[in-house]
Amino acid sequence: MTAATENASQVESFGVPWEGSYGYVQAIRRGDTIYLSGQLAHDGENLVAPAPVDEDGRVTDFSNTGEQLRRTYANAQELLRRFGASLDDVVEEVVYALDVDAVLQVAGQVRKEAYGREDPRVASTLLGVTRLAFPQQVIEVKFVARV
Repeated sequence: MTAATENASQVESFGVPWEGSYGYVQAIRRGDTIYLSGQLAHDGENLVAPAPVDEDGRVTDFSNTGEQLRRTYANAQELLRRFGASLDDVVEEVVYALDVDAVLQVAGQVRKEAYGREDPRVASTLLGVTRLAFPQQVIEVKFVARV
């Protein structure tokens, strides 16, 4: 691989408003590595399965965690497809969760479905956080893939 090829990059976005307001791309490829920004459950401009929140913006029910996680993996798969890659190429993921227990109840099944195997071959870290980008968001996942 030449230095020019190694430093060449491709970027991908969804065209959602928060990309411009925050100032980032959804994914970038450098050399043989694809970095995906934290993915969340959306279908364009709308959140998928938004969690109910109270008057202070705190989530009151985490029962949509599985649905949000499924859509998050689907969005990651779409971005990877644009690079000629798939979840099979993911080597690392970091899961950010408002409620770790809610994620642990659904993540095994959802992740196995997303990766298409009983033993997903991916390094994974699960972190509990106090806030995500949107009040109704309960999960976000960052990915790194090698192709």
